[in-house]
Amino acid sequence: MRGVIFDGERPRFVDDLEVRDPGPGEVLVAVAAAGLCHSDLAVVDGTIPHPLPVVLGHEGAGVVEAVGPGVAHVSPGDHVALSTLASCGACADCDRGRPAMCRAAFGRPGRPFRRNGEKLFHFAATSVFAERTVVKAVQAVRIPDDVPLVPAALLGCGVLTGVGAVLNRARVGQGESVLVIGAGGVGLNVLQGARIAGAVPIVAVDANPEKEKTARLLGATHFVHASAGRDVLAAVREVLPAGADHAFECVGDVRLVRQAVDLLGRHGQAVLLGVPPLGAEASFPVSSLYLDKSILGCRYGSSRPQHDIALYARLYREGRLMLDELVGRIRPVEEFAQAMDDMNNHAVARGVLSFDR
Repeated sequence: MRGVIFDGERPRFVDDLEVRDPGPGEVLVAVAAAGLCHSDLAVVDGTIPHPLPVVLGHEGAGVVEAVGPGVAHVSPGDHVALSTLASCGACADCDRGRPAMCRAAFGRPGRPFRRNGEKLFHFAATSVFAERTVVKAVQAVRIPDDVPLVPAALLGCGVLTGVGAVLNRARVGQGESVLVIGAGGVGLNVLQGARIAGAVPIVAVDANPEKEKTARLLGATHFVHASAGRDVLAAVREVLPAGADHAFECVGDVRLVRQAVDLLGRHGQAVLLGVPPLGAEASFPVSSLYLDKSILGCRYGSSRPQHDIALYARLYREGRLMLDELVGRIRPVEEFAQAMDDMNNHAVARGVLSFDR
C-alpha cells in the first residue's frame, strides 16, 4: 500500500507498505485524507526526536475497515476522524476527563507497519500518511456520513488544538479580548475558537500579509502585519491599550512567547501552543506577572477527543465551525514532496493529502 516514510535521510513516498490486522481494542482504518502539519516536518528536522524508520502523518479521517475484539463504538463502514491520544481510559488523568495528560498517550510508539520485512514505527499513534493504519479504538471518533472526509481530516489536530485551547484551556469568555500570534494552521483555529466563544476584539499577528484575508474570515477583527522593523507591540497596543485578556503563541518562537507575556493586560493569561526546539528557554521579568497574569502550557487543546470531535463536527454542520475554508491545496499522496513545499512556502492554510482510490 502507499504511504510516506522517514528513514533518517529524507521523507519519501513508497508503495510497498504493509500493516497488520487490528488486535483487541484496535481499529483498522482506510485513510481517505490527511492534513499536513508542521509537527510532521518537526520529526524530519529533529525538533521532535522519534525512533526510525517511521510512517508519518497524524491528522486524518477515513472509513473503518475492521475492528478487533472488544470494540463496540465503531463498526466497519463508519466514518471516523482520528485523534493522536492513545489514552488508557483508566488512569487518574483519564478519570478526571484529562486524556491529554494520560501517560499512556506519551511516547512508546508501536510498530504496526512493515516494509521489505522491516518493522516501521507509528508516528503520534496514528501514521495517517498511509492508505491504512491501525489505531486504538479510543482514537477513532465516529462522525456523521454527511461530513466530508477531506475537511474532517483537520479535526484531529489543528482544530482540536486551536479551538480546544480557547474553549478548554483558556476558557475565553464572551466579550474578552484575544491576541493570536501566528496565523498558521493552529492559529487560524484559535481565531475561530475565539469567535465561537464570543471574544472581541480578536487580534491576529503574522509576518505574512497574505494571511489577513483568511484570518479575518475565521474570526479576526484586526490584523497586525509583523513586518521587519515594525513595532508590533505598539501596533497591538493601539487596538488593545489595556492589554489582552488572552494571548496565544502559536509559532514556537521564544521571542514571541515573551511578546505574548508583554502584551497581557491585568489578570491576562498567555497560552503556549507553538513547539520550539527541544531545550529552548524563554525569559521575562517575573514582576510582569504580579497583576494576576499567568502563563499556561497546553497540550492538544486540553481536549477530550470523543467529546470534542463530535462537538466540532456538529458545529461544522451548523455552519459555526469553518473547515472547508481551512483546506488549501488537495494533492494525491504521491505528490507529498510538492505538498511539503506548499507548506514550507506558506502557500496554503492547510495542505491535504488524498488517498482517493
